[in-house]
Amino acid sequence: MSNAEEILINDHARVTGTDFNAHWVDEIRINLSAVERRISSLNARRTVKKKWQAAWLLRAVSCMDLTTLSGDDTEGRVKRLCAKARHPIRPDILEKLGFDEPLTTGAVCVYHSMVETAVEALKGTDIPVAAVSTGFPAGLAPLETRLAEIRASVAAGAREIDIVISRRYVLTGDWKALYDEVKAFREACGEAHMKAILATGQLGSITKVAKASMVCMMAGADFIKTSTGMEPVNATLPVSLVMIRMIREFYQRTGQRVGYKPAGGIGSAKLALQYLILIKEELGDEWLNADLFRFGASSLLGDIERQLEHAATGRYSAANRHPLG
Repeated sequence: MSNAEEILINDHARVTGTDFNAHWVDEIRINLSAVERRISSLNARRTVKKKWQAAWLLRAVSCMDLTTLSGDDTEGRVKRLCAKARHPIRPDILEKLGFDEPLTTGAVCVYHSMVETAVEALKGTDIPVAAVSTGFPAGLAPLETRLAEIRASVAAGAREIDIVISRRYVLTGDWKALYDEVKAFREACGEAHMKAILATGQLGSITKVAKASMVCMMAGADFIKTSTGMEPVNATLPVSLVMIRMIREFYQRTGQRVGYKPAGGIGSAKLALQYLILIKEELGDEWLNADLFRFGASSLLGDIERQLEHAATGRYSAANRHPLG
């Protein structure tokens, strides 16, 4: 794709997608044993240490979507989350680490009703507000209701929309219906980036995860995302490997870079490092930034801050010293 065909939002080319191509979907085959061997080799290695680990963890912070999606969310909670997004790591820790660059999280993710509160709280920053939409988390509202929710969140100031796909289209193999649905969501998003949540733990097989990933990218998803964080099974490394390789294949076919967001179940700095290493090895350094990689995990930040404090001072603080709420 030529530069003239790219639509630029925040210095990152928005994905334009392609026409639906059933052949691309039909030819996808996944060798589960090979996937498991690849992930076993990742788990067997020693992780990065000392100053290198601190640098990787700071990168993880910059790629994090701080999220609150609770039924008891309040404006006060959202404002505190936005304050943490502005300054995710204590200044004294950053100073001791010799880190003197601005550091924020990648985004703040909320329900539609909290979008305006978050936008106001983040005024003066470049931190985008992401709104979960389309009947999150089940995605079973009428199509027009889901489209209206997207438009309302964009009008309220959301620069990113996390949509959920209709799982039934994947389970029944109706790939054209899935394409048409996600394409409609893409059009409703306008200039906002769209992250397509697959709910991978509910799709039945890893091959269906791969096919759903490809269809969503064809339809113009800027990111593909594992989970809502509310399914019994959320992000896993094997599923992530399959989705990442679909991203690589789509890039090789079209020249369009699609982002990746694992969400749910990522609560430790050690696991976050494994995801970053997997991205580096499978997609390259170009994907190691918030434009193309996000963590959907707020609990992760507390453990990363503890690890960074240990790197800076040689000791750990209590886990409850780093609350988000």
